[in-house]
Amino acid sequence: MIVGQLFPAHSPLPCANSVTCAKDLSVKVENNSIGFFEGQKVMPPPIDLTTKTDTVLGASVAPGEKHIYVDLSKQTLYAYQGKTLVMQTLVATGKWHPTPTGDFSIWLKLRATRMTGGEGDDAYDLPNVPYVMFFYNDDVAKYLGFSLHGAYWHNNFGHPMSHGCVNMRIVDAEKLYNWVDPPTDGLTTYATDEHPGTKITIGGVAPGVDL
Repeated sequence: MIVGQLFPAHSPLPCANSVTCAKDLSVKVENNSIGFFEGQKVMPPPIDLTTKTDTVLGASVAPGEKHIYVDLSKQTLYAYQGKTLVMQTLVATGKWHPTPTGDFSIWLKLRATRMTGGEGDDAYDLPNVPYVMFFYNDDVAKYLGFSLHGAYWHNNFGHPMSHGCVNMRIVDAEKLYNWVDPPTDGLTTYATDEHPGTKITIGGVAPGVDL
């Protein structure tokens, strides 16, 4: 990764995790760390890198193209394999910054990372954010750090609650992480020409969020 090219020093666009984007988007497992969100301390669950998921989404489904749809209006994520719905779950999208809409592709998967950003009362610092799936398109660059990921610092799924990312229950994020392409390969997995990332379509308008 060439940091200077991936993370320009002066980007005119907002970033999902402003401090993180200014540094890097790399895997970080920091057990026993303390984070904070909305002025409150939060304890991230420890991450055991030896465990593996028991449930494989789409294992009994005939092969087909994978596609994720996020309906901001309903705060709901749908994952399809071909024409078969393999997951439907409530999510929490952008409250302090809108989640971008359009068609995207997953370009990077991280088993866990630290996300930081915001200012003043809006500041947050969250270690051990699990099952992170970064997405991008021609208008939303990779370095802006938008992603699907698990969230342990709130349980308000079904309502906007993020700084632009798509928050999921950890149990759902784990299943989705191990289902989406590129196939998981260690703690850090990049999409390639041989293994491109799963497509994501985000649409609708989040309730109560000013655009």
